[in-house]
Amino acid sequence: MTIRLYLDEDSMDKALVQALRARGVDVLTALETGMVEREDQDHLDFATTQGRVVYSFNVGDFYRLHSIYLAEGKSHTGIVLARQQHYSVGEQMRRLLRLIASTRAGEMTNRVEFLSTWG
Repeated sequence: MTIRLYLDEDSMDKALVQALRARGVDVLTALETGMVEREDQDHLDFATTQGRVVYSFNVGDFYRLHSIYLAEGKSHTGIVLARQQHYSVGEQMRRLLRLIASTRAGEMTNRVEFLSTWG
């Protein structure tokens, strides 16, 4: 199954969402799902119930949540993290597309990927 993305409120740039959708990527945003101003754990739990991989610029908090989930035996459907204002919209899109093209959704379970790896 192909990776489906969930962009939290930090990463949900309209141009990025449009670019990904134009290339056939299934994307939902925090705004579209009524999840704006929610806790990071709420975003991760929502994405997991929807079978989606979280994409966020909130590196520290989501990596910490990932570690807590693993320690508690909880599962999530994957997290992709990037440094905010480090990549153009085009570069984010290209790197996310590389990840999606080479990784199946099931392979993202309980996994954190850094956008920097996919350059």
